[in-house]
Amino acid sequence: MTIATDKITYSFAEYLELEETAAYKNEYQDGEIVPMTGGTTDHNKIALNFAAYLKFALKGRKYNIFIGDVKLWIAQYRQATYPDVMLIEGEPIYYETGKTTVTNP
Repeated sequence: MTIATDKITYSFAEYLELEETAAYKNEYQDGEIVPMTGGTTDHNKIALNFAAYLKFALKGRKYNIFIGDVKLWIAQYRQATYPDVMLIEGEPIYYETGKTTVTNP
């Protein structure tokens, strides 16, 4: 027996609203909300070491480094994700008025 399911498509604004109260992180891919898998301790150590390396390598330069909890909105591809490590030259440019989603990695 086959069960037909309708694919639900969300706007980016709907995704952001749902993400505010979600129990876990989700990515947004062109209208689809995709749950993220949990990380491992090894994965976390690698991301932390990479971020620390960047911090020391770029000391005194105008770069900001963010890890894991800051969303990146890539409008051209209609995708939002949580990069493990994100490097931004200068100050972050935020999506609309919040400070949880940046647009300029």
